Amino acid sequence: MSKIPPGAGAPTVGGSDAEALAIEALGFVASDPALMPRFLAMSGIDAGQIRRAAAEPGFLAGVLGFLLGHEPSLMAFCEATGTDPAAVGRARRALPGGADDYEAST
Repeated sequence: MSKIPPGAGAPTVGGSDAEALAIEALGFVASDPALMPRFLAMSGIDAGQIRRAAAEPGFLAGVLGFLLGHEPSLMAFCEATGTDPAAVGRARRALPGGADDYEAST
């Protein structure tokens, strides 16, 4: 996957690129002794379920959503991988379950 430099104006990320970025993000989270327990607690899964969960629609979008929900973690990931932070949001939207279009409850 090619890295998108800041300000490159790439409005979308393809599905396979988005998946690759999310898998890279999952590896980043899994390798961090502070982030991994937080991710597991917030996702409600345990470490032994990650492989099975990763095959479920929406899981990879959830990994990116986890990073997007905490700017210091997002920036650490982007610095470590040379990824534009905006590309993470675009990738999340390209994955199943990652779209921002939802109906508000009333």
